[in-house]
Amino acid sequence: MATAAKTRLSVEDIKPGIGSRILNSKEELLRGENAEELRDLLEQRGVLVFPQVNFTDEEQVAFTKTLGTFAPEMTDKGGEDKVHPITLDEKVNPSSAIYLKGSLFWHIDGTMNQMPIRASLLRCVVPSPKGTGNTGVANTYAAYDALPEDKKAEFDGYRVRHGAWPTLMYWNPEPNQELLERMQSIGDVEIPLVWNHESGRKSLVIGNTAHTIVGKDHFESVRILNWLREWATQEQFVYSHEWSVGDMIIWDNTGTMHRAEAYDPATGRMMVRTKLEGEEPLV
Repeated sequence: MATAAKTRLSVEDIKPGIGSRILNSKEELLRGENAEELRDLLEQRGVLVFPQVNFTDEEQVAFTKTLGTFAPEMTDKGGEDKVHPITLDEKVNPSSAIYLKGSLFWHIDGTMNQMPIRASLLRCVVPSPKGTGNTGVANTYAAYDALPEDKKAEFDGYRVRHGAWPTLMYWNPEPNQELLERMQSIGDVEIPLVWNHESGRKSLVIGNTAHTIVGKDHFESVRILNWLREWATQEQFVYSHEWSVGDMIIWDNTGTMHRAEAYDPATGRMMVRTKLEGEEPLV
């Protein structure tokens, strides 16, 4: 009996240092035949772009589950996994829109978790006007690899304090005490500046949750962390995706930073997100 040929993955690289487009149909992707290839490519390229793949919510959940362990953020009344809405519009998302304001600045999700999520999948439902609301992704594997050897030797030994509360200072530098304490109650942890991955590769763990290098005063900590953010977000390490309805991107949360680029919340920009559970500790 003849067996059906495996679907060939159709890929176009976007830039030398980051990003690939996946051009397969959603029907091909939902079969899951290329899941391992996609996971490997994601680790190599940092972000994968699925232009106008036009998944439904249910299809996005199903596709996510082909790639790894689904990380639930929301379930329906029957306990079924759902996509999570992402918008700054407080009328639509009153409970979490305030926390998403920090997402307008470079960050890594889950730096306070022992095992940060593996990846995020984000799909466009309502875009903001062209030229606003792009999603930027910076390859922190590539940024580490390109460091001078003396900088690698210096940074490999650093540990950094991370918390949710420093993100508040990016968009509200004079918060009321109640909001500050609410954000601080989320926690504060000490983690390595350089993630030594099980693969043997290394990536930088920086972004707007980082606030102090252990053993350095605030002045020196800010100088170093700002230099690293500027280094890692150079043009050769960054991809900025301009959204159209139905587009989806996946970024490797363990080897990139990301941000939403500025837009007016009143435009109704709406994305939906799914995530993959973390698979290795941050060490």
